[in-house]
Amino acid sequence: MALDRAERSAKLKKVHSYYDYSLLFLTLFLVCFGLVMIYSTSSYTAQTKNLAPTHFLEKQGIAAILGVVAMIFVSKIDYRIYIKKLPVIKIKLVTLLYIFCSFLQIYVLIFGDVINGKKRWIDLGPLGSFQPSELSKVGTILFVSYIITLAPRQLDKIKGFFRVAVYMAPLLGLIAKENLSTGIVIAGIMFVMCFVASKKKAYFFWVVGILVTAIVGFIIIEPYRIGRIDIWLNVETNENGFQILQGLYAIASGGIFGTGLGESMQKLGFIPESYNDMIFTILCEELGLFGAVAIILLFILLIWRLFIIAISAPDLFGGLISVGVLTHIAIQVILNIAVVTNSIPSTGIPLPFISYGGTSVAILLVEMGIVLSVSNQIKYER
Repeated sequence: MALDRAERSAKLKKVHSYYDYSLLFLTLFLVCFGLVMIYSTSSYTAQTKNLAPTHFLEKQGIAAILGVVAMIFVSKIDYRIYIKKLPVIKIKLVTLLYIFCSFLQIYVLIFGDVINGKKRWIDLGPLGSFQPSELSKVGTILFVSYIITLAPRQLDKIKGFFRVAVYMAPLLGLIAKENLSTGIVIAGIMFVMCFVASKKKAYFFWVVGILVTAIVGFIIIEPYRIGRIDIWLNVETNENGFQILQGLYAIASGGIFGTGLGESMQKLGFIPESYNDMIFTILCEELGLFGAVAIILLFILLIWRLFIIAISAPDLFGGLISVGVLTHIAIQVILNIAVVTNSIPSTGIPLPFISYGGTSVAILLVEMGIVLSVSNQIKYER
């Protein structure tokens, strides 16, 4: 009798696939909020350039729509396909992506468009410009996850970390040469993924020292980077500290509840291109401390959902992908807010989902799609 009841109970239990709708809705909300803030911060600038007030909103909106479609599509694909060999060329998709990202970084160093003195973009004609370093972040997350899963126990010793670093060195070096801030983000992603996968943590203190030394080296070889440190230390007296100083004025004038959406004064030419990396300052001015804290809490919730997926993933590869995306978003949020509040020297790091940048938002949405794919492979009984 007891056996019959157990059999009936087993039949009633069905295994279901999980899909993290909380992560999906948080992502969509941040994207929509970003579009609202981009319109608020860019409409005046667009009109001064004889463009339609919605010019930047339309461009970002197109990229966001394409990114959402890609996110939904990618989320329905089994993420383990990235470590399977392609049928014709007999090479894993993740390796092919790494090679392609390296090729794009070489191409942009030679033939890339120079914008604001930086050669970081590839001109795609009517489609606008494309920033390869954003795609390289996805390539890094997938490739490092794959390399670690080949021999995860090697990371218990420092030579295991160097093994991963050697594989990543060509791509990381190409990126850091022209874009140190993105190089720091990618190095941080690699470091955290290796740290999480390793059972022995002590040697990572030495690794931090090595990474800091490398970053200092990249700063020293470029005089303008040293200049940014001087701006940071003397923001009130240095003539190049105008943008950061105006950003601090914007944050201060916002008070607790802000001046109201669309009512910022600092975006009226005082903060150049306030819809880019400095958008958080206008957010603070228009929505105040309350709005700033609310957005930070939303990012914390997003990171929490990514953490839950990481610890619940069906295998190490899926868990590391989630950790990589979590690290990517966390680093960019921390660095962006630290820069605009003058807590660290200025560096070009956008605020995820909110700052203007079609490549950035589209690639971020693809990353979220990959994590949703990981969540879709989590099984539970009901």
